[in-house]
Amino acid sequence: MSSKQGGKAKPLRQPKSEKKEYDEIDKANIQKKKEEEKALKELKAKAQQKGSFGGSGLKKSGKK
Repeated sequence: MSSKQGGKAKPLRQPKSEKKEYDEIDKANIQKKKEEEKALKELKAKAQQKGSFGGSGLKKSGKK
């Protein structure tokens, strides 16, 4: 490779995607998906506040 170009080659630019037209069914599905993600995020936040689930796992006996 005996080229004078140094450094990284710049990646080619991607053409901007055109905005899609959605019908009512697609809009309803997108809205439903957003609501499910929001509910899941709230459940995760609630679970983190409570801490670990009950039980301390396996207990070791003092015997050797």
